[in-house]
Amino acid sequence: MQMPIPNADVISRKSQIVARLRQVLPAHAVIDDVVETRAYECDGLSAYRCPPLCAVLPASTEEVAAVLKICHDMNVPVVPRGSGTSLAGGAMPTADSVILGVAKLNDVLETDYNDRIIRVQTGRTNLSVTGAVEEGGFFYAPDPSSQLACAIAGNIAMNSGGAHCLKYGVTTNNLLGVTMVMMDGTILEIGGAHLDAGGLDLLGVICGSEGQLGVVTEATLRILHKPEGARPVLMGFNSSEVAGACVSDIIKAGVLPVAIEFMDRPCIEVCEAFAKAGYPMCEALLIVEVEGSDAEIDEQLAKIMTIAKTHNPVELREAKTADEAGRIWLGRKSAFGAMGQVNDYMCLDGTIPVSALPEVLRRIQELSKEFGLDVGNVFHAGDGNMHPLILYNANEPGQLELCEAMGAEILKVCVEVGGCLTGEHGVGIEKRDLMLVQFDPVDLDAQMAIKDVFDPKWLLNPAKVFPLASSESRRAA
Repeated sequence: MQMPIPNADVISRKSQIVARLRQVLPAHAVIDDVVETRAYECDGLSAYRCPPLCAVLPASTEEVAAVLKICHDMNVPVVPRGSGTSLAGGAMPTADSVILGVAKLNDVLETDYNDRIIRVQTGRTNLSVTGAVEEGGFFYAPDPSSQLACAIAGNIAMNSGGAHCLKYGVTTNNLLGVTMVMMDGTILEIGGAHLDAGGLDLLGVICGSEGQLGVVTEATLRILHKPEGARPVLMGFNSSEVAGACVSDIIKAGVLPVAIEFMDRPCIEVCEAFAKAGYPMCEALLIVEVEGSDAEIDEQLAKIMTIAKTHNPVELREAKTADEAGRIWLGRKSAFGAMGQVNDYMCLDGTIPVSALPEVLRRIQELSKEFGLDVGNVFHAGDGNMHPLILYNANEPGQLELCEAMGAEILKVCVEVGGCLTGEHGVGIEKRDLMLVQFDPVDLDAQMAIKDVFDPKWLLNPAKVFPLASSESRRAA
């Protein structure tokens, strides 16, 4: 993956830059030792690595503003970083950049159960937001697979989703307001504890902007009452295409489960060996969960299981106890870690119309044979958010490049059938050069014009989102 040539002038001024940063931050919050900065050389897309110039860990919005103002004045690129769990290289540094981590910004600032909001600093982990309100009978809906580790800052940057977002929506549907610091150090308050802010939808622009526009330090989030209950059903099928058709029929029937998760045979076998969840050895399985009162759950599951039976499932298992429900989810929640024990893999993230699931699954199988690389599919089937895992050997020359080429073809298929390049992982560096597959030059120019307004020097999160040639020419202008 090509990265821009580092600015030699910035690198030559490292000691001066570090000294300026230490004037506004405690000494321990500025990391410039070449060994220690290696902890920040990559994120979850670990195939690519580059130690930054230095890293800073501010502990307040005001400290973030001071850091950004210094870097703006000294023309130093800044890469915002949440927990570093991005699978698209969203927090990948350049050799001339300062990593700005928000890990120390992890406080709960306000909780209001009457208005169903919580205001937090954005270094707080996703799961700990629910942890802060669950005793009051509430929860925070977006639940990425990495929710134990991922930060709200990264969730906002990538507009993250999760297994239960079929019903509750992704981050943008649960974000009410932000405090954001612009590259020149200006602090903005956008939105707040109300349904909609007046004027332009700046919040909609910021959520999913991948650190291109500013650094979000605080967020006002929507919290929801916990449902009375939830119950999953496990369905096994003889082919991935039949499972995909079942998903499409469930959605067409007007039933809205809280989650519909898909796994194919390679994932089933690996997850069962790892988690011993009791999965059937079939070609594909679905986990469909509904929630509400017992009566609501019974009614919804009856409709769903009637639909499933028309597709001749090899297994149809409804959880009767909390333990059985936990075991059904155990394998799915272990999927990414379990696959990592088998081989190196690249986790893709494309979104398609639900009706196109059977066709896209078939074409992924065809591409697997064409490229000679195995693929495991595990994804949020209810909203068409696919996560093919392409297995490869990172130690074999040429395998990474082959994997990338196959991934690009899969994402092109997603766009071709009416979908898009990303559902929740973002573009980062992984998909930036595929942006022209989905957008024409006029579309991209309009997007880059927005960045011109927020970050005229193009110092924030360089080499991400936009094709490298386009962003570098804009940065030089």
